[in-house]
Amino acid sequence: MVDVIPSILTADPVEAQEMLLRAEKAAKRISIDIADGEFAANKTIDPTVFAQISVSADLDFQLMVKEPVNWIKKCVDSGADRVVGHVEMMNDQDEFVGELNNLGVASGLALDIDTPVEEIVPGLLGFISVIYLMSYPAGVGGQPFDSRVLDKVRELKKARENGERNYRIHVDGGINEKTVVKVAKAGADEVSVGRSLFAGDMLEKINKLKEAAKNG
Repeated sequence: MVDVIPSILTADPVEAQEMLLRAEKAAKRISIDIADGEFAANKTIDPTVFAQISVSADLDFQLMVKEPVNWIKKCVDSGADRVVGHVEMMNDQDEFVGELNNLGVASGLALDIDTPVEEIVPGLLGFISVIYLMSYPAGVGGQPFDSRVLDKVRELKKARENGERNYRIHVDGGINEKTVVKVAKAGADEVSVGRSLFAGDMLEKINKLKEAAKNG
């Protein structure tokens, strides 16, 4: 079964908190996109927006920022369960993963749509909890799904099967009842969906996506 995770991408702190509290009622995990305006075109909220909010859902922080390692403390202090950094803006993947693992927080790496799987340091695949794969350029929601991501899903699934690795494969962006079938068949474990989930009954929409992935 593919997990469907609500994703929050906004520059408005009040809206971010409102979205978080709403998503908590429908999902066990929520993904929060953090962009500094350097890697991705736009700038979003700071992780500290969530520091004073307690929710039952697990929180992912996806760092679309320069040197994600410098943002780890903010994310951990804000209740992160997993912190995911984009390799494109990372000087040292080992340092990023190692620091999170030392803190007892799950680590993840993310690849933009044009970044090949080979950019992940091979030796780290056994130490990370999740790999985020963008299905369109990071930082701006609502773009069309790029099917090139499916080959990455298959490649990472094969690598996982060939070694002692337990990372989850996550596809971010362009997910609907048609594309979720494709990513599920390719081998993804979870997907994140942005504003389309927040328009209407979120729980109903999540269940429809899960059913589509299961029966497609």
